[in-house]
Parts: sequence; structure tokens; C-alpha cells
Amino acid sequence: MVMATGIVSLSAHMLGVEWLAWPLFELNVAVYTIIWILYILRIRWFGRVVLRDLTDHQRGPGFFTTVAASGILGSQFVLIAGNYHVAAVLWVLAIVLWILLIYTVLTAFTIKEDKPGLYEGISGAWLLAVVATQSVASLSALVALHWNQPYRLMINFFALSMWLWGGMLYIWMISLIFYRYTFFRFSPGDLSPPYWINMGAMAISTLAGARLIMNTPDAPFLHSLLPFLKGFTVFYWATGTWWIPMLLILAAWRHLYKRFPLEYDPLYWGAVFPLGMYSASTFQMAHAMQLDFLHAVPHIFLYVALAAWMTAFWGLLRKLAVSLVPVRRFS
Repeated sequence: MVMATGIVSLSAHMLGVEWLAWPLFELNVAVYTIIWILYILRIRWFGRVVLRDLTDHQRGPGFFTTVAASGILGSQFVLIAGNYHVAAVLWVLAIVLWILLIYTVLTAFTIKEDKPGLYEGISGAWLLAVVATQSVASLSALVALHWNQPYRLMINFFALSMWLWGGMLYIWMISLIFYRYTFFRFSPGDLSPPYWINMGAMAISTLAGARLIMNTPDAPFLHSLLPFLKGFTVFYWATGTWWIPMLLILAAWRHLYKRFPLEYDPLYWGAVFPLGMYSASTFQMAHAMQLDFLHAVPHIFLYVALAAWMTAFWGLLRKLAVSLVPVRRFS
């Protein structure tokens, strides 16, 4: 939810829709705080369950949302609020969480003896590791602008390294996901909303690449890599764009042809985030590379993402209302 709300807010800010960007930013600060409190209470009261989830092939990748949410909120503090101090705290937090999670989760998946097969074990949620990595790269590129040399150079190098690592991680994971798509039985229940992260991971990779391109005046080594940066940024954007019709077709197959019920699920926030990220990343790439003919695309996807966000938020409110209203018992 923080990732989705944050990127819709950022996309609105980039496109000059401040009446939308600011309220969503303020809401996101509140939601981020509340969810962290719940996270800490869950760890305190149900530590063993959390540890079991952390090493589970289906649930473990979900913990990477803590990294991505921190990175997205940090970007909001830079671009919307102009507060680099809070952004720096969130940047450090995101890096620490990334280091802890990437090695804990992947090591656990490697050494555990009881492992599921590929059919049961992998889903689009695995790509949250890519999103987390690229969120750190993107925020690093923003934070670097506030530091003097040589720290600016060092942070830009770190951002570039994370961007490249995120791209490599996507190649590894999407190969397994695509193999699972095409060579195993696929039911409507298997097509959960996090599969939209197939596109979202490429969109945030595009965003990070565009920010590195814009930082080339401050880092000579980035300037020397400019053709590479531009080429791979377009590569990421084109890959993410390819996924959109495919995911729409599969969604129609799931809900219209197979009549899978459309009910609120927290996982639907995982479908809102990629739509908002595609808007923001397309705008940033078009701005960084002077691709003026693309400027209509971010506006369209902003309102598509906003509609998806409003639908998910309304579903959340209804779910909370139902859970808080006491059930009447009739004798």
C-alpha cells in the first residue's frame, strides 16, 4: 500500500498535479508509520511465525516491500517535501533492510532441506527483490545530489551498482517465472495480482536508469557510460511495456472467461504499484532523453493508476468496516 500510494503521489507531482500529490504524501507517511508499528508488534508477539514466513518460498519475498516502501517514501521526501534529512534516514534504513533481507532470504532458500517444487514455490512476488534493489538505486541517485564531492561520486557509483545488480536479478528470476508460466498448469487462482510486478520491476529499473542519466554531469564515470545507460534504460522500458498487454489479456482470461471472483485482497496493491511506476518511469525517461513524443503516456497511466488506487482503497475501507462492525447473532 505504501509503495502504491507513494508512486501515484510521485507521478502526480512529476506531472504537476500537486492537489493529488500532497494529500497522498501525507497519507503515505501515516500509513507507513502504522504498518511499521504493526510489523514490530507482530515480530514481538509472533516472532516464530515471522521467522517461518521469512524462510517460506511464497511469503519470504513479501518482506522486500519494507525496503521498497522505505525507498519510495524517501523519494517523496526529496521530491515533494524537499526534506533531505528524513530522506537520508529512510535511505540508510532501506540499505540496511536490503542487506539483511537479500542475504537472509536467499540463503534460507538455498540451504533449507524441505523445498517446494518450481510450480508451488515461485510467483511474481519474487520480483519484489528486484523492486527493492532498484528503489535503493533510485533513492541513492536522488540523495547523491545533496552531497558534496567525493561523496556524490561514491553514492552515484553505489546507485549504478545497485541498478546493475537489480537488472541481473530480474533476468534470473523472470526466466524461472516465464518457465513456470509456459510449462506448468496455470489456473486462475495462480494469477495473483503480484504478477503485475513482472512489469513493475522493469518500470522502476527504467526510473533508476533515467535518474542515473540525469546525474551524469556530476559523475564522469557515468558520463563515460552514457550510451550504455540510455540503451539499458530503453531496454527496461520496452520490456515493461511488452508486459502490459500480456497482463491485461491474462487478467481478462482470469476474471471474464474463468469468472474468478474480483474481491478485495491486500495483494491488489501489488497491481496498483506497477501502473503508477510505469507513469513515473516513462515521464522520467522521456525527460532525461528528450523523448517528447512519449509525454502523453505518463498522463494516461497516472489516471489509470489513480483509478486502480481508489478501487483498492475503497476495498480496504469496506474490509475494515466489516471487520470492525460486530456481527449480530440471531437466535
